Amino acid sequence: MEKFVEQIKALSKRVSEVKDTITTEEATKTSIIMPFFQILGYDIFNPIEFIPEFTADVGIKKGEKVDFAIMHEGNPVILIEAKSVNESLQKHDSQLFRYFGTTTARFAILTNGISYRFYTDLEEANKMDSSPFFELNILDLKDSSIQELAKFRKDSFDLEKIFKTASELKYINKLKTFLAEQWDNPAEEFVWFLVGQVYEGKRTKTTLQKFEPIVKKTFKQFINEQVNEKLNAALKSTSSDDDSKQEKEQNNDVQKEEPTVNTTEEEIEGYTIVKIILKDLVDTERVFYRDNQSYFNILLDDNIRKWIVRLGLERTNKYIQFNDDDKTVVNIENVTDVLNYSEKIKEVARKFI
Repeated sequence: MEKFVEQIKALSKRVSEVKDTITTEEATKTSIIMPFFQILGYDIFNPIEFIPEFTADVGIKKGEKVDFAIMHEGNPVILIEAKSVNESLQKHDSQLFRYFGTTTARFAILTNGISYRFYTDLEEANKMDSSPFFELNILDLKDSSIQELAKFRKDSFDLEKIFKTASELKYINKLKTFLAEQWDNPAEEFVWFLVGQVYEGKRTKTTLQKFEPIVKKTFKQFINEQVNEKLNAALKSTSSDDDSKQEKEQNNDVQKEEPTVNTTEEEIEGYTIVKIILKDLVDTERVFYRDNQSYFNILLDDNIRKWIVRLGLERTNKYIQFNDDDKTVVNIENVTDVLNYSEKIKEVARKFI
């Protein structure tokens, strides 16, 4: 999985660099789309597995071809319709819709090399849904999207399993999109609904206008309170773990003089922030810390060889050091700046998962 993540991120970087130089559909296919499916583990040069210009006759129309088909045991399982990187994908799904119903394929992908839209037939058997159940933007990769994409790798592809989760994924994405839209610009109907839950008076246009800024403010306060609640819970858990660890160290006290190490609240806060950053990647019980006089270590499995970051917080020039190939060090102003390096921290942690 780690290698797959690295390859997808490398392709993302490459697409960002070359997209403005690509002018045709064929160039898009060869320089971006085919490498994408190669990373998924398919032999793009094997016509038994990956067929270009796959014939998908539609009714009386013969010789209709879809750009690519991924095959399994002689039957197409995924149809791929490719467009130029310069083209919008709007309205191009109708072509794919026609092909889908004439084959045994259960999935279809519409792409311009940047956006990949995944379709299936959740609403009516053998009839492609009008909206995708999953969409990936290669230039805006999220950890959750990479995890979903990984299900389509050749070595882990399970048609029935993906189909069962497609429905849930489709509506999760729709709800996330809806909530994102309501965050800054709540729809009139949404405000109207919320007002009806808390306001006993008569709902009028004036009432609606009065409540719109209240709804916006409530949204932001609610999210902030939820985040703070999680942070506080994590801090309490960490304090409890710390007390337990200190008690253990006292009970197993060795007769040896060692320099006193003082673990500060700021270091515990840094530890908690890293745990929260990694919570979707690893079990947080695997995340430990070891403090010493020079720096504060955060590591996996309480194994010093698996240290992820080192924090220097007890001095004027605060810093964070990553356990990457270059042992990169960056200066920070305060401990909350650790959040700015969430992706880097996850990248390092993946080496030890």
